[in-house]
Order: sequence, then C-alpha cells, then structure tokens
Amino acid sequence: MTKGSINVSVENIFPLIKKFLYSDHEIFLRELVSNATDATLKLRHLINIGEAKVEYGDPLIEIKIDKTNKTLHIIDQGIGMTAEEVEKYINQVAFSGAEEFLNKYKDSAKDAGIIGHFGLGFYSAFMVAKKVEIITKSFKDEPAVKWICDGSPEFSLENVDKTTRGTEIILHIAEDSEEFLEEYRIRELLEKYNKFMPVPIKFGTRKQTLPLAEDAAEDAKPEEVEIDNIVNNTHPAWTKNPSELQKEDYLNFYRELYPTQFEEPLFWIHLNVDYPFSLMGILFFPRLGNNINIDKDKIQLYQNQVFVTDEVKGIVPDFLMLLRGVIDSPDIPLNVSRSYLQADGAVKKISQYITRKVADKMNSLLKEDRPEFEKKWNDIKIVLEYGVVSEEKFAEKSDKFMLYPNVDGQFYTWDEFESKAKENQTDKDGNFIILYATDKDQQDSYVASAKEKGYEVLLLDSPVSPHFIQKLEMSKEKISFVRVDADHISNLIKKDEPILARMSEEEKETLKKEIEASIDKAKYTIQLEDLSMSDAPFIITQPEFMRRMKEMQQMGGGMFGAGNFPEMYNLVVNSNSDLAHEILSKPEEEKKELIVQALDLAKLSQNLLKGKELTDFIKRNFDQLK
Repeated sequence: MTKGSINVSVENIFPLIKKFLYSDHEIFLRELVSNATDATLKLRHLINIGEAKVEYGDPLIEIKIDKTNKTLHIIDQGIGMTAEEVEKYINQVAFSGAEEFLNKYKDSAKDAGIIGHFGLGFYSAFMVAKKVEIITKSFKDEPAVKWICDGSPEFSLENVDKTTRGTEIILHIAEDSEEFLEEYRIRELLEKYNKFMPVPIKFGTRKQTLPLAEDAAEDAKPEEVEIDNIVNNTHPAWTKNPSELQKEDYLNFYRELYPTQFEEPLFWIHLNVDYPFSLMGILFFPRLGNNINIDKDKIQLYQNQVFVTDEVKGIVPDFLMLLRGVIDSPDIPLNVSRSYLQADGAVKKISQYITRKVADKMNSLLKEDRPEFEKKWNDIKIVLEYGVVSEEKFAEKSDKFMLYPNVDGQFYTWDEFESKAKENQTDKDGNFIILYATDKDQQDSYVASAKEKGYEVLLLDSPVSPHFIQKLEMSKEKISFVRVDADHISNLIKKDEPILARMSEEEKETLKKEIEASIDKAKYTIQLEDLSMSDAPFIITQPEFMRRMKEMQQMGGGMFGAGNFPEMYNLVVNSNSDLAHEILSKPEEEKKELIVQALDLAKLSQNLLKGKELTDFIKRNFDQLK
C-alpha cells in the first residue's frame, strides 16, 4: 500500500481561479472592496483591544479610475501588510487571512464584522486585469512593499517608499474588460454590491456650497468646495436596534432600497436574533391586493453588509417571496464564490424562524389595532393564505390572526364565524356548510338568495383561495366550503319547511326534453330539483369539485402545479318555480321562446352568454321592447 499527498500545481489551478471561480466577472469589485473593509475593521479591533498603538482616525476606502493608464485603484487605510504577510496571504492560494484573524481572536472578534472566509477573493482581480499590483504598508513599524503579478504563477516583491498605512490594489484592466474603466459601470457595481458596507467608500468628489457667514458682505457669493463623494450608507436600518428607529426611519430605508417605488409599505417586521444563529433584517409588506404576479426576488441577501444575491429561495419561505426587504446573516452557508446559498440545517432553521416571526407579527397587529388590521387585509391576504397552504408551522398559528370577510365587508376570526353561522348552516349529517363567493357582483343573485335564507356568505376572492379552502377542509373536521353558485347548494342546507314541488313528474320530464333540444349536452348536465333558494326557472351551477380544481389549475405552471379539468356545468330545472310551471302551460311556439329566453338569462348570470348567443339575446330583447 502506498500513501502520499496529492500535488496541486499552481500553474494548472491559476487559470481555473481566474476564469471559472466566479460566474460573473463583475464580482471582482465586491471582493476587493470586501478585503479593504476587512483590513479596516481588523485595525479597529486591534486598536480596541490594545494590540495596535496607532490612531484609527476616520478611515475610508477610495476607488479611483485612471483612464489614461487603464488602471483601477482600490485604496484602503486599514491594517496593511508586511513583506512576510504578503508572502503568507497573497502567495498562498486559498489561505484566508480573515479566517486566521477570526480564529486567533475568536473570543473578542466574533462581532467585528469580518467578511472574508475562503482566501480566494483577491484572485478575482485577474478575471478583469492583465496585471495586478499591491502597494502596502503595515500598521507595524516595517517597510512598505510592492507586489506585482501578471496572472502567471510568477510574481515580484520589493520594498517601496510609502509613508501612509494601508493597501492600494492597482488593476491593469485587460482589453476585454475595459467597461470597468467607465465611471457609470463602477458606480453601478458599488450601488449593487457595496451600498451598505460598514466602512465609508469614496468614489470621486462632489461640489458643495458653503453657507454665507452672518457678517458677510451684501455682494458676497457662496463658496463652492469639493468634498468626498461617499457612495454607501455604513449604518443601514437593519443593523440598528428596533428601539433606535422611528416610523420615518423605516420608510426612509424602504425608499433607499427601492427608490422607484412610490407607494409606502403597509408595515414591516424587524428581525434581530443572535442565538442559535446570527440574523438581522427588515421585511416590508407592500400593497399586494390580488396580484400574485407581482415582482418577486425583491428581498436582498447580505452577509456582513455585503450584498450576495436577491435570489433568497430557501432561506425565505416561499410565501414570503412576495415581500421586500433585507436579510443579513454571517451564518448563511454560501458557495466558495459567495454567489449563492448552499442548503443545510442552518438555512432551514433560519427559514422557520422567519416564518414564526411573521406569524407573531400578524397576531400582534390584530390584537393591537383590529380596525387597522382589517383595513390592510385585502392587501395582505394573498400572502397569508399562501402561507397557510405552503407552510405547516404557519398554518398551525393561523387561526389566531386569519380573518374571513363576508360579502358585506364584516370580518370574522374562525371562532367568531363558526359561532355566528354554524348552527344555521349545518346539514343533516352534521357538516358545517360554509357558503362563499369569489365575485360578489357576478354572483349577486346567488348571494341575495342565500342571504334571504339567513345564511352567511364569505368573500374568498384571492387567486390562492381555492388552495386555501382545500387546506381548511383537510385540517378541520366536518366542514365543507360551497360556492354560492355551486351544484346542489339548496340540498346542502337543512330546511325548516318541506318544499312542495309545483310540477308533476310527467311535467318535469316534458320540460327536460324541451331543454335538451336547446343546449349543448356535452357541456351541460340537466338536473331536476325542487329549489327553495330561488324562483328562477333555470339555474346554471358548476360542480364544486370540478370548478375548484379548474381554479387551482389556473395557478398551474406557477406555485401550485397544473391539471387539466374540462368546463362542465349543471343546468338545474327548478320544479319549485312558478315561472317554470307557467312555461309548460304555454302554446308550443311560445313555450320554446320562453325556454330560450330563460336559458339565456341563466347563462348570463354565470357570464356564459357570449358571441352570437349574446348578440341574439340583445336583439331579441330590443325586439320585445319595440
């Protein structure tokens, strides 16, 4: 048996690092600015614990473009490096100075905000540069050094004159990457990745007009001065304690995140936990209404204030992807290029924590100000219904805060609704029948008939409602949801008085045959019913199961999968209708005209009268008016 060590050739691995480590070459600036930030924060920590006897001052990171020489400069005033440290941290691929620092000072530096982990970020520079220089001077009393590498394994290292502490990285931009010599492009990257980093970042200068002194002469003109143009907010709202923030602070932060979003959020949830994982963030609830197609991927994921991605599926529960805001956690496992999440137990725990926090927030909003919560309901119901459907832990807590509006705009909790309606809406088998509408205007006649009988009709009109209803039927005992225009609705509710049919069995069969000649029998199933809910001679209903499956299918291809359910309807002949009985007594020709008219009215009530049928119906009615 032979044992040994695998030999990794730098000559072979270096091209892989340059070309394939990062999926997007623009990431290089994020990585180099992150390194500069770490260098600054390390210095602050060493000063705080007494290991560095220097003045911290007001350090910043400066980004400069030199178009003449085709170079991009990243300059910090941080800890710097000695020649020995350059050999150690730069010349050893994948040796992380940040990780070494955190291990050395693991007790005191856990909250220092150090970003790096893998020791590979610096090499992202070679994705856009044909040559890289490092000029650095340590905070220690040692000579400054200059390191140069042209992207091959060969480098040079020599002493240079540099009197100020810190590091300057100089990228000699390659011909195929000269977009990164454009000011707009660098500003775009800083805005995307470094907008909230904890050390001020200077990119250029801007003019500021100084106020005139009180004793200035009348003809004195205000003086304009050049000041540093700081492009980042070093203390974003999510890094602060909620007790430090007022409503306006949250709104200002929302505008900072989404400058083109003019509508204010309804409310927000501030996340702040340090055990068993570290997590900060703010989630905003926008006004959603019934819009399930609103832009997703509006929640931004950060790690120690460094932007990672806005694809947060996994860490943020699926139903909350419609929200906006920021999640920041150093404990989120990322791939080596810090570009996307790697699923593990920590991600699942964070997702569960966020779910619980949202449920708790909904409960507190209902308790603190129910009228205000009811006003917001139509804008948040789609998220909450989706949460009940997709997250079991959320569903378990939902009875405390889910509201059920009726068609008249009154809101009930589940217990309130059950207390009000159950006794009157229980069938002979003991099932609680819950009547609901999805469009109270289109289903108005059915709603009116149900209300005349003293039944409560809920309004469940979001795109998620069919799935939400299905979930409730599965989780609660002996309940059935039935839309007000569904089949057999009159037979689902117990009657106080028996119904006396107006027609004989022979008359029913005669009318059925007359109708069959006037409809598409492949689309309609004819039923003869003694209805008490309406005096209409014909009522068109849809099988509750088929209609609900059809509605759920319309969500298919998106969050819930798809099916293939045909359009099917029931044509219910109301043998308890005086008008239906009257139609039978008419002469043959007049009877046919009345049947067609009554059928068209039934179709019209379900929005099924279209095309030529609708044109003929309108013409016929105009003729009758004449």
